[in-house]
Amino acid sequence: MVHTMARVTLKAGHVRPVFFGHPWVFQQAVDRLEGGANPGDEVHVVDPQGNLLGTGLYSPKSAIAVRMFTRDTTPVDGALITERIGRAKKRREELHLPNAQAGRLTDGYRLVHGEGDDLPGLIVDVFGDVAAVQLNTIGIKRREGLVFEALHEVLKPRAIIDRTPESVNRLEGFSPGSGVVRGEPSIDSLRFSERGFAFEVPLSIGQKTGFYFDQREVRARVEDLAKGRTVLDTYTFVGSFALAAARGGATKVVAVDESAQAVTIGAEIAHANHLDRIISFTKVDASRALTEASNHGGYGLVICDPPKLAPSRANRDVALGAYRKIARAGCRATTPGGILVLCSCSSAVSMDDLVRALALGAADARMRATVFERHIQGPDHPIPAAFPEGLYLKALFCHVDPISR
Repeated sequence: MVHTMARVTLKAGHVRPVFFGHPWVFQQAVDRLEGGANPGDEVHVVDPQGNLLGTGLYSPKSAIAVRMFTRDTTPVDGALITERIGRAKKRREELHLPNAQAGRLTDGYRLVHGEGDDLPGLIVDVFGDVAAVQLNTIGIKRREGLVFEALHEVLKPRAIIDRTPESVNRLEGFSPGSGVVRGEPSIDSLRFSERGFAFEVPLSIGQKTGFYFDQREVRARVEDLAKGRTVLDTYTFVGSFALAAARGGATKVVAVDESAQAVTIGAEIAHANHLDRIISFTKVDASRALTEASNHGGYGLVICDPPKLAPSRANRDVALGAYRKIARAGCRATTPGGILVLCSCSSAVSMDDLVRALALGAADARMRATVFERHIQGPDHPIPAAFPEGLYLKALFCHVDPISR
């Protein structure tokens, strides 16, 4: 049975991305809406000739008018959501998540990565036996009951926690929920393991769902390279890079963040993992820490993983200037022949953009940066081939040397 519902007709010249699989229909691509639709309703998306391109959920207050869920008239209902969460779980199992490889438990990972798992607007992170969700669009918010039922059926978590950020109120026009929505109500922290490190992160901390699983492989590489080096971990959050460096054989690790809560939690985690003799946590701004490092001989391995500096393409140029400054300070804080790790989590900043910012920053510091590795977000954060915006995380590993004369 074909469902009768509102139709969104695209303008000529805006069809190809959607036809080839891009999951977003931007407001400027919409020619007209016929049939009337409320925020979060299903709509059919058609080309100027009326040919069906698929079915999506309508977000009139967002710059993204429609998120595409299917390429036919299949409804976005409980059966669809359950099937796709089940498929996402199977794919994580194929990636060996969770796992206890080499005797090191990992039971913290991303289960559902929005568009990458054909569930635009939905993020689900697993923390041991607890699931944390973000309902980032009005369409997914209106179907939260279906999402929670699907998670209960597929994952059977002890609890489901809503961690939707307040920013969605501005972007999508609804007030997010918070706290435990299903299961055990007394949970006040997230307990999980990553590569054998035990973490406990209180719900009171505000970043993302509670942790940054996307950098797992980058942290593992830092561990590989840390032996015998002194390490400076800026923007440390709760110290996950610092832990990796310490276990990898670093002689000293200094972890800094401007959040007093983050460094307190980080110090507790380091103690719980018996690495507090190697790692020291300090509440200080990253730029100040990098300047002080430069003035006192530098570190053999410097990690600069700042928060998102370009929330949209409108912020790109300003963000590139900021990355250039961070790269300059990072190069100055790195001992000659040492390693600098520079990261960006802004989708508006490409890998080439980040490499150029690194080159310019190194030149400003009268140093030469030689990139020997490039990394992107982990495999539990998949990216549709037709969705370049989905590639948001980039990390550069480079050797830093004085400019040859």
